[in-house]
Amino acid sequence: MPELQTSFKPAWWLPGPHLPTAWGKFGRHRPPVHDRLERVTTPDGDHLTLARMGTIRSGVPHLLVLHGLEGKLTAKYAHGLLEQARRLGWSGDLMMFRTCDGELNSARRLYHSGETSDADFIIREKLLHEHPDLRLLIVGVSLGGNVLLKWLGEQGDSIPAQVARAAGVSVPFDLEAGSIFMEQGISPLYTRHFLKTLTDKTLAKLQQYPDLCDRSRLRECRSFRDFDDLVTGPVHGFADSHEYYTKSSSIRFIDNIRVPTFLINSWDDPFLPRETLSQVRAKVRDNPNLHLELTNTGGHVGWIEGMPWSQRYYMEERVVNWLNDK
Repeated sequence: MPELQTSFKPAWWLPGPHLPTAWGKFGRHRPPVHDRLERVTTPDGDHLTLARMGTIRSGVPHLLVLHGLEGKLTAKYAHGLLEQARRLGWSGDLMMFRTCDGELNSARRLYHSGETSDADFIIREKLLHEHPDLRLLIVGVSLGGNVLLKWLGEQGDSIPAQVARAAGVSVPFDLEAGSIFMEQGISPLYTRHFLKTLTDKTLAKLQQYPDLCDRSRLRECRSFRDFDDLVTGPVHGFADSHEYYTKSSSIRFIDNIRVPTFLINSWDDPFLPRETLSQVRAKVRDNPNLHLELTNTGGHVGWIEGMPWSQRYYMEERVVNWLNDK
């Protein structure tokens, strides 16, 4: 499939990759748009939380958003996407991965970039089983994008017919390449931010399951590979971080996606090497269901346009408009 042309015009006041990346979290004002929370019991007796917006109606599209690493109920990009959907009269949900709703989960596990069973459960049992005529549109952001693309590839031709379109935003694609890249330059600053909350959650899990991992080694983790070698891999059935990354990276699954899927990434994403995007670009050409837009700038889940007093969020408008295209 030919690569899509971009019309993104970066804000002059947020130059480089890091300012747009940080702005969405620290500078943007974006109130949540959900009107209720719903707790859903999982097959293993744990729980997931949906931040729900509007009422699902027959014939009206419904947007499901999967958030990024350590996303919160107030994630601004997620509510920006939901707001775009609300303007079109759609309903929507933000699915919170386990531990991300502000409550420690009860099972002997957390969530990770390749864990698709929770998303599958919500899609099939909560949404499609309860609403068989639903037109479902799904967008995954960063980690959530990797989960979504892996799930779509796993489903292949067995994808539920109600899943009409999908989109992946700032997807890491190759988890090992990304983890190595995040150990270079100033990227360890991002890693430190994420490891703080991941470590705190794991320390809390040790109160439930004292043998989950070595507490002293946990406090010494300085990179994603350290953490995934110690926690993510072994807790979720992988031998180590390498096996986890290899089996969970969505780049291995996108060849098998059978639903029209929009991918948007920036060449200057500080979380991902350019070489990975070049590999994705080559794969997209061989799958007519994949529609790729690459921007020169934009950072990671950034893409801000306009003036400091009047910002526009290109990605959110672009993704929802693409999903709305029949």
